[in-house]
Amino acid sequence: MRIAGIDLEVHDQGKGEPLLFLHSAQGFDSRHEISTMLAARRRLVAPSHPGFGKSSLPDWLDSADDVAYVYLELMDALKLPTADLVGCSIGGWIAAEMASKAPERFRKLVLVGPVGVKTGPLDKLDIPDIFAMPQDKVDELLFADPAKMKMDPSKMTDDEIAVRVRNRETLALLAWEPWMHNPKLRHRLQRAAMPVLLMRGEKDGLVSGAYLERYAQLFPHANIRTIAGAGHAPQAEQPKAFAEALFAFLEAK
Repeated sequence: MRIAGIDLEVHDQGKGEPLLFLHSAQGFDSRHEISTMLAARRRLVAPSHPGFGKSSLPDWLDSADDVAYVYLELMDALKLPTADLVGCSIGGWIAAEMASKAPERFRKLVLVGPVGVKTGPLDKLDIPDIFAMPQDKVDELLFADPAKMKMDPSKMTDDEIAVRVRNRETLALLAWEPWMHNPKLRHRLQRAAMPVLLMRGEKDGLVSGAYLERYAQLFPHANIRTIAGAGHAPQAEQPKAFAEALFAFLEAK
């Protein structure tokens, strides 16, 4: 779709109430098990962030805040006045930005291992610098079972490898300075008064339990759910447990 002058790759599948799903730095893959699970119960709308996947990246876009406005325009183009909103990692950051700007458009908000706010001491990083360590160390922070989730370039096509590299490059653009947060966002989240669920894998080495608790306190109505046997991406490592927790929250009256 052409949105705000951006050629935006959008996965749109399934029927029912719309679920807007914002992916992590690993990108979105419709072949993954969690995609099938979500689309089986909802209309799943999952865009690739500008600069990720096959979405183009305009010169003017350089922040998660910018992406939030693009996705609000995407909702207009798709004629989605309201939706449930789920964001993972940097997608959680974008989702939080969206919920603070247009809270009336989101029935419920789910943030999975989200970044985006600074909650700890100014002289320490809340989120480890993944660009300053070898990939094996990053994998240990990302996954409960790094060996199982390890990427094997020999089994990937050239296009798949190019997408991975491009995703990483765009992540650096959006999150480098200030590192993994928007200083203004924490002062806006009181506007997001819808029910909020913050989820975290119990072995997440990037988003600590203490960070998530401080994040939750910035919302008027937020709860926390921990997924066993998962790291930073419970939707990938424990898709069934993730889907059960997600729908239990979304479908609760």
